Amino acid sequence: MNALQNISSTKQYKKGELLLRQDEVCTKSYLLQNGIARKYYLNGAKEITTELYFENDLAVSFDSYSLQQPSREFIEALTDVTVSITHYQAFQDAKAKYTKLLTLDLMFAEYYGIWVENRLFQFHTLTATERYLEILNKSPHIIQSIPLTIIASYLGISLETLSRIRAKI
Repeated sequence: MNALQNISSTKQYKKGELLLRQDEVCTKSYLLQNGIARKYYLNGAKEITTELYFENDLAVSFDSYSLQQPSREFIEALTDVTVSITHYQAFQDAKAKYTKLLTLDLMFAEYYGIWVENRLFQFHTLTATERYLEILNKSPHIIQSIPLTIIASYLGISLETLSRIRAKI
């Protein structure tokens, strides 16, 4: 952990600032110490939110970070955020010295794979109302802290559909 702390730095971003832009290579990982961020991509002029990040979440564009290729996504601060930043190359060098960091990296990748698989499963098996209720029950802070347009996008539904669901509940 000392090795990881030695290669990390703390930075603050204001609400609306981008931690990562589309077409940039994700050369840093961002561990949120506080605040809320999101990952999204553009489909035409429409923003599609794919991930929401809260305290102790690790924000990266996974394929861009892993392959060191341009990102398809943006990472945006939805509130003022404080992050611990670790540069890709510094982390690679530290993993070569400290095998426990290699294990930590593998664990993060496995947990991310599990999260993605669960999210896909929900999209294919749950109705929009069930997905909303799932968030409401498991993560009520999402509903309280994030604009409804972003919640609707994260759920894969229109704002109008979200409003109808909320009116029925």
